[in-house]
Parts: sequence; C-alpha cells; structure tokens
Amino acid sequence: MLKDRHILLTGAARGLGAEIARSLAGHGARLIVADIAEDEGRATALEVGAEFLPVDLADPASIAALGAAVSELTHGALHGLVNNGAIATGIGGIPFDQIEIDSWDLVHRVNVRGTWLMTRACAPMLRASGSGRVVNVASDTALWGAPNLLSYTASKGAVMAMTRSLSRELGPDRVGITAVAPGILTTPSTDYVPEARHRLYSEGRAVPGPQAPGEITDVIAFLLSEGALTLTGQTLPVNNGFVFK
Repeated sequence: MLKDRHILLTGAARGLGAEIARSLAGHGARLIVADIAEDEGRATALEVGAEFLPVDLADPASIAALGAAVSELTHGALHGLVNNGAIATGIGGIPFDQIEIDSWDLVHRVNVRGTWLMTRACAPMLRASGSGRVVNVASDTALWGAPNLLSYTASKGAVMAMTRSLSRELGPDRVGITAVAPGILTTPSTDYVPEARHRLYSEGRAVPGPQAPGEITDVIAFLLSEGALTLTGQTLPVNNGFVFK
C-alpha cells in the first residue's frame, strides 16, 4: 500500500506513535520518525528500519530544522506526514477553572501550533511528490466533550478545524489531509486515566471492550495512500463506535 512512499511520523518514540511506525513500515513505507525523546525514538527507528530525526514541536526553529533535514533525505519530495506528536499526559482530571495558564499555553503550542508549523514545513515537499497526504491524530474527546480535559480537547478540536481548512488550501495541488479521532487506547500513556473513564469507553463502544493502538494503525496507513484523496478534510472517529460523526 505504501511501497516506496516517503512518510514522516512525529511522536514516534512510544505508545501509539511506535505502533504507527511498525504498521507503516510493514506496509512498505520509507519511514522517517521524529520525537523529542531521542533515545526511545532511535530505538523505534532501529526496530522498524527507519531514519530518526529529533524535533521539539514547541520550538519553531526545531520544526524548521526537521523540515530541512527531511527535504535532504527525500530529495524534496515527501509522500506523507503523520502529525502524531502531542502532549496528552499530565493534563487531565483538572476542572476548566483550575488549569494553569502556562500548562494551557504549552499544550496549544505543541498540539496546535506544532501541527500547523509541521504541516507548513512539509507542504513544499508534499506538493512536489504529486500525491502528498497528511494525517492528523486528533481525539474523539473533542467530539463528545470529555470533561476535566479542556486544554487537550480544545487543542484537538482545533486540529480538526485546521484539517478542514487546510484541505481547501492544499487540495488544488492534490495534497489530501485527514484527521483520525481515536478514543482511549490501551497504552502506558492512558494509565493515569480513571478507571471509570476506561469503563465508559469499554462499555459504550458499538464493539465493546478495550481498544489497542494496533486497531487504528491500518486506517492511518490507508489514509496515507494514493487512493485516500477523496476523504480529504474529513475526521474519522476510529474508536470502535463510541462516537458516531
């Protein structure tokens, strides 16, 4: 499906990102993985046969440097970008009126501005490939309105809105952009989530039970393929039927 397609994946060091890396490599992608956690990111890259590059999504200069390095590796033509890197832990369980402003700002610098700047840095390469695809990893929390998680849900709602707008700006160059909105997945990053929230998802899904990260990675792989252009601008809730859109 992705044979010989150059794909850049951010947030690849652990959890869902590492699972996405394994899936994309298995589908034949020529993969470049990036993360702020360099040791774990390099380990993922070594496991899947990918190139590793460091990036701090809160730092515009770091994102620009990553874009330049990717351009060198791909000779200026990138077929896919997965904006998976985000802050998702340590920010939940806090009522909206108790969120620290610095925490709010950091979440939005990484999750929203980082996604925008990463897409901007890669856009010339995506256009040059002739069949560029972008997949933004959002969250279904922004679709159903999860409480006590406002900085995160607001950031992921913004990612969905950017996906729609960017589809119209990138579409004339046949660059497709979509978002996936998973629910709670069984990764170490969700260990902090209260058991009641896990149970809400497990019992409320059309397909009951927990959902492993590997259950959504093939969807992401398809959205990076040439055949996915007709879905541009869409957000797909990949949550086994917990939320219908």
